[in-house]
Amino acid sequence: MKKILMKGNEAVAEAAIQAGCKFYAGYPITPQNEIPEYMSAHMPEAGGTFIQAESEIAAINMVFGASACGARAMTSSSSPGISLKQEGISYLCGAELPAVIVNMQRGGPGLGNISGSQADYFQAVKGGGHGDYRMIVYAPYNLQELWDMTMLCFDKADEYRTPVMLLGDGVLAQMMEPIFQTPYKKPTLPEKNWALTGCKGRQPNVIKSLYMGDGELEQRNKILQAKYSKIKENEVRYTTVNIEDTELIVVAYGISARIAYAAIRRLRNEGKKVGLFRPQTLFPFPEKQLRNLSENKRFMTVELNAGQMVEDVRLAVNGRSEVLFYGRAGGAMITPEELYEKINAAL
Repeated sequence: MKKILMKGNEAVAEAAIQAGCKFYAGYPITPQNEIPEYMSAHMPEAGGTFIQAESEIAAINMVFGASACGARAMTSSSSPGISLKQEGISYLCGAELPAVIVNMQRGGPGLGNISGSQADYFQAVKGGGHGDYRMIVYAPYNLQELWDMTMLCFDKADEYRTPVMLLGDGVLAQMMEPIFQTPYKKPTLPEKNWALTGCKGRQPNVIKSLYMGDGELEQRNKILQAKYSKIKENEVRYTTVNIEDTELIVVAYGISARIAYAAIRRLRNEGKKVGLFRPQTLFPFPEKQLRNLSENKRFMTVELNAGQMVEDVRLAVNGRSEVLFYGRAGGAMITPEELYEKINAAL
């Protein structure tokens, strides 16, 4: 299999098409615009439907309708656009509908700028809309993972009947790298016997998130929380580099992990005991794994924000060890040289 040079946004779009995405609705916003552009050209060729909606709100509700009919559906946007989708995301979770939502983060708050950022962590993993809901959130750190995780998003959305978010950033969206276009292999998944496909001699299906009867909504929430507990048990993903003999573990995800890895490589060459812990799922978060490492190691969380994932690292460590933080907000980029100095000073 040959490697192919692709841009991040285009890798996401092509992987989605190959994974069987049949409906895409979105609205333009930088830095994710190549996703709807690519979809507009290639979705019809693959027998799918592309719609440029009149707004982000319209797009997420179109995804709701397509998913309710059993289609693999997807939308994408960037930070402020994802904010506008939050009510629809909550509706998708409440109705237990699978969907894939891509966020290529940009600097904020407000309109901010179009630089890469990681300031949407709280929004993604804590449930940015109303109600007690969660989404599976994947955090790729290179274009190969963008490709592979996009396909995985569709499978996990269908397996758990839940929206799944691919949380990237403006750097991953716009950069180019050679990747293997690994072929999609669909796993065995539950039948979508809940979908609105016409009664066809059966009892009609009802898809809703409104429960007005006495105790109904509490029971619905219990069902959802049981599902989220199952996801926590089975879907944690992470990778590590040189953590066995370390004194300090850098915890970073996405593009920050790539920057951190460059700094850590230099420090290891100098004999410094430092390693990398990289969450690939931000929900479920690898809290047990971090807790197990916390007895005799210190941590430094690195993020392109003012400090968000660091709170989950501190919760996981639960006071057993020191957790330092270094980050830059507002779309500012950390350099490997800068991070080298920060880590070296902490050792």
